[in-house]
Amino acid sequence: MEGAHKARSPHPVRATTSLLYVYGYVPGISDAQLICETIAVLSAFAYVLGMGPLERFIEDRLIQGQATFSREEAEAVLDLTKQTLTASLVRLAKRKRLASPRKGFFLILRPEEQSAGAPDPAQWIDPLMRALSLDYRVSLLRAAASHGSSHQAAMVFQVIVPRQLLGIELGRHRIEFVYQAPASFARVNQPEALDKIKTSAGYARVAGVELTLLDCVRYFHKAGGINNVAQVVKDIGDKADPRKLATLATAYESSCVRRLGYLLERTGHDRQAKRLETFAHKAKTAVPLDPRVKEVSSVLSTLADKDARWKLLINQRVEVDF
Repeated sequence: MEGAHKARSPHPVRATTSLLYVYGYVPGISDAQLICETIAVLSAFAYVLGMGPLERFIEDRLIQGQATFSREEAEAVLDLTKQTLTASLVRLAKRKRLASPRKGFFLILRPEEQSAGAPDPAQWIDPLMRALSLDYRVSLLRAAASHGSSHQAAMVFQVIVPRQLLGIELGRHRIEFVYQAPASFARVNQPEALDKIKTSAGYARVAGVELTLLDCVRYFHKAGGINNVAQVVKDIGDKADPRKLATLATAYESSCVRRLGYLLERTGHDRQAKRLETFAHKAKTAVPLDPRVKEVSSVLSTLADKDARWKLLINQRVEVDF
């Protein structure tokens, strides 16, 4: 009809104002600003709506500051069949959103962690061991580095446990579980003998200086050999409390303690060495400093230098950087 006003369509931008009101946007902004804010809000909706239940679950975990979860935790929250959950876990693992160091335990990978295949094990060793209901301590070269042994760049993340466990290889990371007899482990793995490694995800339990020294000598073959251990002793030996060191040493073999005493003395840590002398006084026979050096014959043992104080056969020259 002539003269009649044509019905106008709602303004394409202003039509979204009610949506923006819900999210707290103030009216009166320009159309360009409103368009940008609308796109941002709708994109967020699209992202969330495009997620599967498992993806929303892991996003919620990250918001809560948790980057790990167990299958049981996911099952308790998600209304999915076991088959559907398995398929979703596999799909996200293929997309490098998840990694699994142990069956039923998952790491949520942030974009910056995906190329390495996993975050630093220090960030997830504690929740993993809690999931396994197993006590532990990070030790050997990783612990030595955490206490200031600047020469140590551990290629393997070593964890001492009271149970035989297979190691883990995940992306660029390798974890080695070192077994210690349960009775000895229980005696030394006490709060007063442990420290903590602080990470972005929380804390990991690490051997204190005294335990690190004893562990490195006891498991020297896993710590780079006797000369590498001597370097660790030189680097951090002065930080050890002599009394605590002697108390913890009672859980280790006499030969191990004597080797540590010798290395402490050789690297100038006399106060710590003196506290271990009683172990040598009780020893009846001398043992090699480095058991890995095989004697060609019994005659050669008489040719090796003997250290009377520590009752050791010095069959390996010790060299450290001062």
